[in-house]
Amino acid sequence: MSRYPCSGMRKKRPLHRKIGIFLICCILMIWTLAPIYWLLISAISPSAELAAYPPHWFPENPSFERLKSITLGAAVRASSMQTMARPGVFFRRALLNSTIVAVATTLICISLGALSGYAFARIRFPGRKTLMLTPLALQMLPPIALVIPLFILIQHLGLTDSRLALIIIYPSFLLVYVIWIMTGYYQGLPKDLEDAARVDGCSRLGTFFRIVLPLSRPALFSTGLLTFLLAWDEFLYALVLTTSRAKTLPVAIGEFSTQFGVDFGMMMSGGLLASLPPILIALLFQPLLIRGITAGSVKG
Repeated sequence: MSRYPCSGMRKKRPLHRKIGIFLICCILMIWTLAPIYWLLISAISPSAELAAYPPHWFPENPSFERLKSITLGAAVRASSMQTMARPGVFFRRALLNSTIVAVATTLICISLGALSGYAFARIRFPGRKTLMLTPLALQMLPPIALVIPLFILIQHLGLTDSRLALIIIYPSFLLVYVIWIMTGYYQGLPKDLEDAARVDGCSRLGTFFRIVLPLSRPALFSTGLLTFLLAWDEFLYALVLTTSRAKTLPVAIGEFSTQFGVDFGMMMSGGLLASLPPILIALLFQPLLIRGITAGSVKG
């Protein structure tokens, strides 16, 4: 018999504690999934059911007419609140704009952020800390304070209502997050491999591309996903800098709210379709997203 009979036994949690944890998890799950469920049923519920009181938690006569009109361009029933008779073309153009802007912004931020993060992590130069802290401190400025100066700048450049304007503006506030995350990740990598490559005759830039960059693929991928999601969901700058041709999905969905009223059904249908890519990305690449969030928070 062992001298310590209780050493190999795990202390069991009381039943009431297990039930409490289970109930808390259920409440958090409902709190998280309830908006998504309401978005879904609002997209397929007829207008009469949307305005019914008390609200219908389950649509009695579900209809996919709105989703069909947005995706396939089918004509919808005209109303005084709608600004377009065939929203499919408008929505698909906004989807294309959001995809191009988000992908281009991600590529720019990852390319510049990977190089800048490595410089901050490995090279000691005067003003290094100031250069790292100043852009981060500027993020405390409310975005609305920068809208007018940026609009004037884009107007002088002749880029109003263009995807290029958004591709130029978005990295200005997303790049700093990429640099901080990648700097923390590089600081956690061992320097021995880099020193060995330098001894073998590799330049610092060659060491970065041949040694450091392959080791940083998980961080680059996860940081790229975070950048894509932030660019995909951006609303304020897209609203101010675009008017028709370059509108992105968040702005296009807001078009269903006018001075005459709000078409909740079409707005919910557009929101449902626009939320699918971020949800799928988050579900498929959840471990990489978590790694990207925590990569720059702990050194070593």
